Amino acid sequence: MKIFNTTNIAALFMSSALMFTSCESIQNANNTQKGAAIGTASGAVIGGILGNNIGKGKNAALGAVLGGIVGGVAGGVIGNKMDKQAKDIKEALPGAQVERVNEGIKITLSENTVNFDFNSAALTTVSKSNLDKLAGVMVQYPDTNINVYGHTDSKGTDEYNLTLSQRRANSVIDYLVSKGIARTRLNAMGMGEKDPIATNETEAGRAQNRRVEFAITANEEMIKDAQQGQ
Repeated sequence: MKIFNTTNIAALFMSSALMFTSCESIQNANNTQKGAAIGTASGAVIGGILGNNIGKGKNAALGAVLGGIVGGVAGGVIGNKMDKQAKDIKEALPGAQVERVNEGIKITLSENTVNFDFNSAALTTVSKSNLDKLAGVMVQYPDTNINVYGHTDSKGTDEYNLTLSQRRANSVIDYLVSKGIARTRLNAMGMGEKDPIATNETEAGRAQNRRVEFAITANEEMIKDAQQGQ
């Protein structure tokens, strides 16, 4: 299976946007303008194709964000809201890796933010403290869906690690719910060991791989408001 990186994805979206605007205007556009530049129909189709293919392999969080594309003017409105939310997350949790991808947000929390001990799904004190900060922002943006992806290192069998990663994602969701995030907004997915971000040959690398990722996308209410120009 071919795995798309962010450069490949950006190139594909730029090509699609050329049907509606010039190269120069795309290069100078911010995230909000890029969302509006992609036509509503083409944005949805491209998002569905990329989201489906990437979501089935590695980078599942990225696939979820791409799969939620609306496009058109509504996409521009949603992009503006996501710009603000991403900024707030970065300010509240400087240790997080926050990526704005078209009309969504991908967040990676590892090592010093939200991490797990070996063979454990229990949240550490540091993890809870950082999730408190993240939850504080998420509460302010109720019109979003949040996918939570648990990951493991490569020690243990594939089957066991898949179950462990699901438990880790569930632990994060249970904690966020305790902090006021509606459970209906949240979806847990265990990814096992298949998408490492560091080597599994060292303890430091394995610690990075025992991480959590988030995909934040617009829910139906945000899309409806955006289509009505709010």
